[in-house]
Amino acid sequence: MRGDRAAVRPALPLLLWLPLLWPRAGALRPGELFPHGPARGDRLLRDGDDESSGAVELARPLRFYGARVRRLYVGTNGIISTQDFPRETQYVDDGFPTDFPAIAPFLADVDTSQGRGRVLFREDTSPEVLALAARYVRTGFPRAAHFAPTHAFLATWAQVGAYEEAARGAPPSGERNTFQAVLASDESDTYALFLYPAGGLQFFGTRPKESYNVQLELPARVGFCRGEATGLKGEAPYFSLTSTEQSVKNLYQHSNLGVPGVWAFHIGSTSPLDNVRPAAAGGGLSAAQTPAPPGQPFSHVAALESDDAEDDLDYYDGNEEEVEYPPGDPEEAAKGHSSVDVPLHVEADPGPLGGGGSPLDSDLASPLPHPTPSGGPFYPATESATLDPQTEEGRPVGETDASDAKGPTESSEQLETGGLAPPGTEGHPPAPPREGPAPHPETRSLQPHPAAGTPPSGLDVPPHRPVLDHHPPLGHGRQVVGVEDDIGSNTEVFTYNAGKETCEHNHGRCSRHAFCTDYATGFCCHCQSRFYGNGQQCLPEGAPHRVNGKVSGHLRVGPTPVHFTDVDLHAYIVSNDGRAYMAISHIPQPAARALLPLTPIGGLFGWLFALEKPGWTNGFSLTGAAFTHDMEVTFHPGGERLLVTQTAEGLDPENYLSIRTHIRGQAPYIPANLTVHVAPYKELYHYADSAVTSASSRDYALAAGAVNQTRSYRVLQNITFQACRHAPRPRAAPAVQQLSVDRVFAWYAEDEGVLRFALTSLVGPAGGDSEPTPVNPCYDGSHACAMTARCRPGAGVDYSCECAPGYQGDGRSCADVNECATGFHRCGPNAMCVNLPGSYRCECRPGYEFADDGHTCRDVDECSQDPCHPAASCHNTPGSFSCRCRPGYHGDGLRCAPDPLSGLKPCERQQHEAQAQLAVPGAQLHVPQCDEHGHFVPLQCDSSTGSCWCVDPDGHEVPGSQTRPGSAPPHCGPPEPTPRPRTVCERWRETLLELYGGAPGDDQYVPQCDEWGHFTPLQCHGRSDFCWCVDRDGREVPGTRSQPGTTPACVPTVAPPTVRPTPRPDVTPPPVGTYLLYAQGQQIGHLPLNGTRLQKDAARTLLSLHGSIVVGIDYDCRERMVYWTDVAGRTISRASLEPGAEPETIISSGLMSPEGLAIDHVRRTMYWTDSGLDKIERARLDGSERKALFHTDLVNPRAIAVDPIRGNLYWTDWNREAPKIETSSLEGENRRILVNKDIGLPNGLTFDAFSKLLCWADAGTKRLECTLPDGAGRRVIQSSLNYPFSLVSYAGHFYHTDWRRDGVISVDRDSGQFTDEYLPEQRSHLYGITAVHPYCPAGRK
Repeated sequence: MRGDRAAVRPALPLLLWLPLLWPRAGALRPGELFPHGPARGDRLLRDGDDESSGAVELARPLRFYGARVRRLYVGTNGIISTQDFPRETQYVDDGFPTDFPAIAPFLADVDTSQGRGRVLFREDTSPEVLALAARYVRTGFPRAAHFAPTHAFLATWAQVGAYEEAARGAPPSGERNTFQAVLASDESDTYALFLYPAGGLQFFGTRPKESYNVQLELPARVGFCRGEATGLKGEAPYFSLTSTEQSVKNLYQHSNLGVPGVWAFHIGSTSPLDNVRPAAAGGGLSAAQTPAPPGQPFSHVAALESDDAEDDLDYYDGNEEEVEYPPGDPEEAAKGHSSVDVPLHVEADPGPLGGGGSPLDSDLASPLPHPTPSGGPFYPATESATLDPQTEEGRPVGETDASDAKGPTESSEQLETGGLAPPGTEGHPPAPPREGPAPHPETRSLQPHPAAGTPPSGLDVPPHRPVLDHHPPLGHGRQVVGVEDDIGSNTEVFTYNAGKETCEHNHGRCSRHAFCTDYATGFCCHCQSRFYGNGQQCLPEGAPHRVNGKVSGHLRVGPTPVHFTDVDLHAYIVSNDGRAYMAISHIPQPAARALLPLTPIGGLFGWLFALEKPGWTNGFSLTGAAFTHDMEVTFHPGGERLLVTQTAEGLDPENYLSIRTHIRGQAPYIPANLTVHVAPYKELYHYADSAVTSASSRDYALAAGAVNQTRSYRVLQNITFQACRHAPRPRAAPAVQQLSVDRVFAWYAEDEGVLRFALTSLVGPAGGDSEPTPVNPCYDGSHACAMTARCRPGAGVDYSCECAPGYQGDGRSCADVNECATGFHRCGPNAMCVNLPGSYRCECRPGYEFADDGHTCRDVDECSQDPCHPAASCHNTPGSFSCRCRPGYHGDGLRCAPDPLSGLKPCERQQHEAQAQLAVPGAQLHVPQCDEHGHFVPLQCDSSTGSCWCVDPDGHEVPGSQTRPGSAPPHCGPPEPTPRPRTVCERWRETLLELYGGAPGDDQYVPQCDEWGHFTPLQCHGRSDFCWCVDRDGREVPGTRSQPGTTPACVPTVAPPTVRPTPRPDVTPPPVGTYLLYAQGQQIGHLPLNGTRLQKDAARTLLSLHGSIVVGIDYDCRERMVYWTDVAGRTISRASLEPGAEPETIISSGLMSPEGLAIDHVRRTMYWTDSGLDKIERARLDGSERKALFHTDLVNPRAIAVDPIRGNLYWTDWNREAPKIETSSLEGENRRILVNKDIGLPNGLTFDAFSKLLCWADAGTKRLECTLPDGAGRRVIQSSLNYPFSLVSYAGHFYHTDWRRDGVISVDRDSGQFTDEYLPEQRSHLYGITAVHPYCPAGRK
């Protein structure tokens, strides 16, 4: 394509650009929350860890999504719902979506017990509250300009704490959070406001109770969810605002309507509202992130954390490629005259706004944006924030970017004559400069040449130091430079050892985007193609980069000492056009103004990531992310001297460069009524092995109305780094490069306390201004490539755009590649892949830590840290551990106490304890009856009441077994198995035996039946040799009757045909073996097993069923057929696993929503549930003899399982009001409830014929549990499932499909540990799952 700079970057007028520098409103203060407290009519929630308000009846209903809501529930855990909450463990540690309607300003494990804060709530119709809510809504939603709420619901969590387990010797944490949710409604539309005051969030997540001893903290969740989906086609709509700790921290620092800490959302309407919509006035969040379609989640996390779209969320946003600098005449720019006046005032100008606007209304003292009458942009009314230079305290403010608040320009304050002097000097010259502090002990002072005076302005003067002999390579080959012996570096990120080392044992020390090369004296790391850096750290070409760090200073500004420690530094670099932005937050005012001319502080990032001319290299290609930048600045004419040390400390897990800055010395004072102008400049950098030096002079102007004064300073820079000296050097390499810096801006946002720098940098040859025109757009940044693309120059002004690594697209538009979803990552089996913009990172699962390669996770041996009680033994397990008290002690292993009843069986122990309590006068307590072995007697009776009941071996009452006093006691013990109906063979055999008087003669025929009652293939007359073959119905096969002495060869099946039909293209017959079949929407997948391990590489599609939604699935082991239900087609179908088989629909009428399916391979019948008709039916495997077994007392039947050996049927009903698991005979007789306590959403169900266990997976309790067929012996296998749907057992393992992971997960039956996981390449919900054996399982009775 052809680059046209005029078309790509139209210049913006100066007056349009200046509002981008206008500061936005300050952060929300605690006193600016909506009024609350008992005096305002607030009700108080009970103190505790998991409390609920009960139903709060609303005087007027509000809207949530499309529902009309008349009551609300407020919970301790930072959440509001339209229905009562489930148990805390069912939702507080899980992400969105929730299984119930949720409005969550801060969903975490909050605890208000023991005076740890309080939760207040009320409905309010006061004009004061409604007016404030209306102003917020109208600000954030321009289309709601006439919104007038009639009522509001307020909930305030004031100074609440996080749940903590008491630890010996450790005081409780003092961290407290304050936040507020306001729901404002006019009965047709409802808006939610979330408010987080400055300093109001002191903890950002909580630790899950079930694994509290594991060092894991889950970030708080913020967002909305409509609740459980009504069908199987997807999850309920939800809107998520946070996913990481950093995104939670950003809640009080950022906003989506221009006021840090205030967030607004449209959450309900009488008009169609597919999903929650965020406010759009604070920088265009909703424009950057379009709400999701129906049934799909919308995540606002990208707006809080993304690289490319950070509208209103930081001082650099993803739309900065659209921000243009002021136009200027090229000739004027060449003379250094292109600059912008940025007034720096101590207080907001009380006068009128520029452009003739009227003053702000007095009622806008709060930080609400002020609406313009014409419906134009909102301009924030700001308040000044004064910082004490000694305490560094003041009103907390959040960071913003220069383009956030688009306010009008402000007229300059009137300047007095002599206004350049500091306060109190009355125009006298400043005192002589004092001697600066001693140089920082970690760095060497850079002394100017003794004869050097004030150098002239213009191009930099070369440094007065000897030129070193060796020069590094600076071409695009990105070779690594050598180490110069006399130059040191204090970095500890990476070092090359002097001894001979090879890549074989050191490849892990290179970046994962680098390759390792062995040389004669050692090895070196080199970045791969499309990446650049020094080999130890490599960044993608063309992608934006970020820098985070801390700044400390000990300065004397004029006569005033100023100190600050560890204030935040953030920088954002657009590498494909050389732009760099930097901000230092919360810096005291005198220091910030004094540092305004000191652009080299931010200029370091311009040099590191400068746009490169052909054959020239920016700084990061040499230094990587480990270097030290020393800078000495001498101001003229006062002679003040500053020393600056910037130390790079490597890349963090998200590839952000970390840097620490220390400033010390003296700087001239700059009054608040002056503006600072820094002209474009050029400076020369001299390169040697592992060192870069520069010396230059800068002019800057101080402007006050028509008065201008020019000042200057001399700056000496030295950059040292570790380089690899083993690689051969090229024959010729340039020793000098020129850095051209244009569009230089420096300003101080008074109300935020943020010092900002912005500049554009280009690196090339010294004196490189004589290059021919036109310049290729890749070299001056005028190209049209995306911010995440690399500009590739062509002939003349032609160029092409190539998306940076980790992105895909045409170069003009690039989208992030999700390496985690596509499988292009290197995370190990016990690691989780976390997608990042342009990259990814690996995180170990709880209980694991990274191995030396940084990708594989190995088990942490927690027992080595002695976590258990001294009287307990520790047992390490993969990813976890367990503690067990030793014999003679009792407890949970973390706490053990001597057991006075050691040696007694449970029944004897309970009997002893009950008898001891009966000694108390008036006590009435059942004393359990034990047998001679100390075990519970199955039948227990209370002598005082006459009631009797059955107990299991653990002494727990069997549900439904208790009888009334005076009635017959129940029958205790396992129920009698339902007898199997007699077959034709068995009935014929009994008839003949009766006819023969019970003892047939040697020549009398009696049918021979197998264990299932079927005719054996070979039949004979008594003990004679007269035999023949029969078919499955007992009919003689013609021509098979033998003569005495010979036995016919009878086979159970006929031989297969020698010629088979051609298989369908969408059916792939699987090989013989053991494997899993799973339903995934419009296809059935095939996942082989190697023992019990998932052979993920061999997984493939077995059957494509376009237009279907396959839910239930099962397998007939006798005829090798797979059966499935289809809720889209409302059918039940089957297909043989033999080549050439065609799918066959066997039931196509009388179905509404067929879900669960079970095959009885013995009786040749199938059973299924229909959640639409609330029925359970059965039929023969060909669809004949259909019969409805149950059609009453069913609400949401789902899973179904059959035990063909004992003749029992089991099914689940996830009725939210009364979930249950039921059983009956296969004929529909003896129906009874098996489990109805402590279950939530029993989705999956399986019967293991080998262990005789009935097991289920519960998406409500998150547990996998098992019980015996009679309901006894219930135990938990695994208690930390995500969202299981279907379940099957095989060879001591459970395999279940999961809707959170969209995959198949295996669990060991004995240990309960997760053992394996398979995530299909095509990610969507998985439904039913079944196991295919090469034989029919016999089981045991």
